[in-house]
Amino acid sequence: MHLILFFLFAGFCLAGAINLLLQSHPINSALSLIVVMTSLAVLYLLLGAEFLAAAQVIVYAGAIMVLFIFTVMLLNAGREERTMGSRTWRAVGFPAGVAIMAVLTTVVLRARGMGTAALSQGITSTEDLSRVLFHELLLPFEVTSVLILIAILGAVALARHGHGDLLEKPAPYGSRERTAAK
Repeated sequence: MHLILFFLFAGFCLAGAINLLLQSHPINSALSLIVVMTSLAVLYLLLGAEFLAAAQVIVYAGAIMVLFIFTVMLLNAGREERTMGSRTWRAVGFPAGVAIMAVLTTVVLRARGMGTAALSQGITSTEDLSRVLFHELLLPFEVTSVLILIAILGAVALARHGHGDLLEKPAPYGSRERTAAK
């Protein structure tokens, strides 16, 4: 059952990542990234890392992606222009991608002893992890939340500045207002 769930959510993760690259609208790309982050959380659950899965959903699929979507919406980003791409991608990128996939396939097929993982005796509980996070690492945790708040305020400030109705625009050089002020 775990193997079926792994392949199912790994497929969702890959499909979301490919869809993220193919989308021309930034909101759709951000939503595809949410699919990727949520699929990764399920993969963490399958590995037995419940706390990491919850943190993945709360922090990345929740807070960070909402920040991305609000930023895109506040900046009023529309559709991106499609270009034909560069010739470098076709000449170098595609053969390099095929070569990397061939090397990875060879390594995976020739690997021996995969699938033999054992748990050590020193398993950390969620209580121990929270003690470290909220006592020893409290300052970096709070600094991160302040940085996210600053990013939100920056997005709002950029959105306001983009519309121009809330900030004064300087008079052009050589106009009457500038020459009268001298």
